Amino acid sequence: MARTAGTWERRVGLTGAVVSLAVAGWLIWLLPGPHLAAVLGIGPVDGTMRISHCYEATDWQGYQDGIACTGMYRPRAAGERRREITLIKAAEKHRPGSTMEVHTARGRAHELSGDALSAGVTSTGLILGPFLALSLSFRASARKGTWSHDGDYVLVFIAAEVAALVLGFVVGIPVSIAIALFG
Repeated sequence: MARTAGTWERRVGLTGAVVSLAVAGWLIWLLPGPHLAAVLGIGPVDGTMRISHCYEATDWQGYQDGIACTGMYRPRAAGERRREITLIKAAEKHRPGSTMEVHTARGRAHELSGDALSAGVTSTGLILGPFLALSLSFRASARKGTWSHDGDYVLVFIAAEVAALVLGFVVGIPVSIAIALFG
């Protein structure tokens, strides 16, 4: 009888680990994934943007949120019409009238910049952290055959969140420096 209970707990633990990582992957794909892919330039260029003006953007609380530029977007795909678009977290203030190739995600234009890359990496890590800790907890329960409620996984969660914040800065700062020097 005890063997059946341990087997059942192992199966539930493994299923929980897989499901929690699947949910994390789905949330990353749904929320920061498209923006991060556009910032990294994955895939073909979506179109060109003619810059009208650039300005210091603020978030919903009024804090500075990098440089944003507005302009007219001309898609590469036939059948789509031209429209005004916003380039968020731009690498620099672009001159009015300049034209640049952009990738789009959810109605906004993106280019490689330290701020944009830092935000994408950080948000991806902040989503992944709790689900990784939960998955590791489920996996430990499956390995032991009992439900483990160790506080160690709270520390894993905290470490993962701190690592996501640090990684965002570690990735964003060199990219900003490289763009300033070579861009």
